[in-house]
Amino acid sequence: MIKAVIFDMYETLITLYESPFYFGTQIALDAGIEEDKFQKLWSAAEEDRTTGKITLEDILEKILKENDCYSESKITYIVRKRIKCKEEAFEHLHPEILPMLRLLKDKGILIGLISNCFSEESVVIKKSILYPFFDAVCLSFDEGMQKPDQAIFNRCLEKLNAQADECLYVGDGGSCELEAAKMIGMKAVQAVWYLKEGTNQPSKRKKEFENIETPLDILNII
Repeated sequence: MIKAVIFDMYETLITLYESPFYFGTQIALDAGIEEDKFQKLWSAAEEDRTTGKITLEDILEKILKENDCYSESKITYIVRKRIKCKEEAFEHLHPEILPMLRLLKDKGILIGLISNCFSEESVVIKKSILYPFFDAVCLSFDEGMQKPDQAIFNRCLEKLNAQADECLYVGDGGSCELEAAKMIGMKAVQAVWYLKEGTNQPSKRKKEFENIETPLDILNII
């Protein structure tokens, strides 16, 4: 019997591909730095940004200073723009996301969240329309660990007071999350409602996992 459903955030509950892009390429342009020079430091710091070792403001300060174009106003502008783009993603929810979460609550199913995220994303998630639905939240920036490390899955199970075989894990399949969830004993399914063929989204359909076409289909397997 399923006691809890644990979700991934990006490309599962929300998508970043319906809002204006503001990734490294766009930030480099606003910073006035050649993209390859910007990405050299930005990409190298991704794991540290994901596991709480460095904030967005910190890495921007480092990059701008190393490229002799530092100013507080520039950092403030970039941070605000980045946060705004992250917030906008919550305005483009699949129409079944909120009904699905409400129905899970009505059925007494616990809802967990495990998400790899950066400092600015952690702030946005906690202020979002979705956050009140979660009974347990494990954000990589706050926990100091990231998927597919099984420790972050076990941390969420502890917060939910649930066993792995009592949980359904739902994610788009990035960061080897489905494999990790399955390995510790969860039933893992792939959310494909945001996936678009022919785009640069990081995940593709995985034939080895059950593909869930719409959020409300989750109710049919719990």
